Amino acid sequence: QVQLVESGGGLVQAGGSLRLSCAASGRTFTTMNMGWFRRAQGNEREFVAAITWSGSTNYADSVKGRFTISRDNAKNTVYLQMNSLKPEDTAVYYCAAPGARTGSSWYPSSFTFWGQGTQVTVSS
Repeated sequence: QVQLVESGGGLVQAGGSLRLSCAASGRTFTTMNMGWFRRAQGNEREFVAAITWSGSTNYADSVKGRFTISRDNAKNTVYLQMNSLKPEDTAVYYCAAPGARTGSSWYPSSFTFWGQGTQVTVSS
């Protein structure tokens, strides 16, 4: 069993920044691939970013160049630094583990454990 707790969401103006954190417990963090997904109201859950246990990263095209995923194995925490935020980034953001990559894609079905989500709202 893995417990994931997200934090860092909030309200920010367009062009601003936020950093999301996801603290993991219950399993060896260093062996887990970690992912961030988001769900905007009325939309399906979509992939945002992922980082493998070895530090390899992937991003959705919509966030590439603006978001950065990273991990601190000493703190069992994965981060999502979000810069140049846009109103269309408004969503509930979820952390997930332990994920498997299919080609260069990460699908929600490959992740077993999910956090409770944190709301990010970007005003125009």
